[in-house]
Amino acid sequence: MQLVLASGNKGKLREFRAMIEEMIVPFGDVVEPFAIIEDGDTFAANALIKAQAVYDKLGPEYIVIADDSGISVPALGGEPGIYSARYAGEDASDRDNLYKLIETLAARSIERTPAYYTAAIAIVGQRGAYVVHGWMHGDVIPEARGDKGFGYDPMFIPEGFDRTLGELDNDIKEQISHRAKALALARPIIGLLR
Repeated sequence: MQLVLASGNKGKLREFRAMIEEMIVPFGDVVEPFAIIEDGDTFAANALIKAQAVYDKLGPEYIVIADDSGISVPALGGEPGIYSARYAGEDASDRDNLYKLIETLAARSIERTPAYYTAAIAIVGQRGAYVVHGWMHGDVIPEARGDKGFGYDPMFIPEGFDRTLGELDNDIKEQISHRAKALALARPIIGLLR
């Protein structure tokens, strides 16, 4: 069975390919890309919406994985949370979202504050639909440091480190990230659905 990622996000695809032992392709490689409305109120709901929509188009010879993830800052009431990908607006780039969060922290004179990443991974196949979660805790700072990773990585310092994910080597991120933790839980489910 072909493993398909319900995302066109190149950063996510790169991370999934680095962390999963088998071949995974973006859904645009097997079906004409289409818009999916993510109107859930949790990361899990949005991941499931994406995975189910792609699975419904492809059928039972596929296993579809979808990720919905983001960063939450308790000092900002949990922002950006499920709106992480569109924090600076519907057509915002990763850079736009990053700098909006930096500006929001700076406007409130927050120098460093706890934050956490959440990854919800939905897996849909002919034997059912499942969702797993992974988290990574740390702090955010009101500046971008480093050019590795994507999204909010240049402003996020993971627990136990003094550098941002933008400054850390990718192999370290692959070991500690929210997505790596969720994928570790997803692997047995993928095996079950085969």
